[in-house]
Amino acid sequence: MTLPVVYRRRVQSDLAAVFDWYEEHGSGLGEQFLSSVCSTFKSIEDFPEMFAVVHGSVRRATVVRFPFAVFYLVEASRIVILRVLHTSRDPRIWPHARKK
Repeated sequence: MTLPVVYRRRVQSDLAAVFDWYEEHGSGLGEQFLSSVCSTFKSIEDFPEMFAVVHGSVRRATVVRFPFAVFYLVEASRIVILRVLHTSRDPRIWPHARKK
């Protein structure tokens, strides 16, 4: 049984900004980026513990063909996608897990 995946609000704005940038630099490149990110999301959903833990319990999955990474948490009842960031950005900008 796979865990449900939820996305923080920032993920949508992350993806929209990158999509727009790639489309400005090549028609169809934004769509290719989104396709690669969706494949990464699917890998996370299928194998959530496959990717490296990079800070506390936050994991990082890299996006194939693009210099981006998906940061996420695996919780007991769900997977939380935190951010999609360029690999050269400071990872401290992604949010830390909320304490319960």
